[in-house]
Amino acid sequence: MTHTEIRAARLALGLEPDELAKMLNVEARTVRRMESDPNHSTHRKPAVRMVRLIRAYLDGHRPVDWPKKEGKT
Repeated sequence: MTHTEIRAARLALGLEPDELAKMLNVEARTVRRMESDPNHSTHRKPAVRMVRLIRAYLDGHRPVDWPKKEGKT
């Protein structure tokens, strides 16, 4: 996944960077780095496991600890 695809996926999932980070078992800074321009020195390419999880979430998988939004069940 490219940096723009990761950001688009996060937004489609309705998650903040810290929420996606929790679901990927990384720090929020890692998500921000994966979403940053590849030309920036702090950019990080996502690990294969992260891409698999993001795709599973896009396909509708929701673990029991999925972030709950206020006013939604």
